[in-house]
Amino acid sequence: MNPSVICPRFEKAMGLLSQRWTGLIIYQLLNGSQRFCTIESSIGISGRLLSERLKELEKQGIVIREVFPEIPVRIEYSLTEKGRSLQPLMKEIEKWSQTWLEP
Repeated sequence: MNPSVICPRFEKAMGLLSQRWTGLIIYQLLNGSQRFCTIESSIGISGRLLSERLKELEKQGIVIREVFPEIPVRIEYSLTEKGRSLQPLMKEIEKWSQTWLEP
């Protein structure tokens, strides 16, 4: 392998995960299905930006949006199998941050 050439798949993954708020949204959803307002308040993101990021994650097959036909309508977001497979990576980043970063 030539060290000066970055794998296109790795580059795409880093591009997706490095988008602002994306990692925090995935990390938050590791706790299970959540409503939009819960995600919004827990990480302090604007509603417009959260909506944008959730749509992108849904398009990538990482997040699923489930609509419950209740009154009022309830919508929950959760990770797909593909999204849940990021858990070891997120836990390692969490562990690294606890060791090496100041609060």
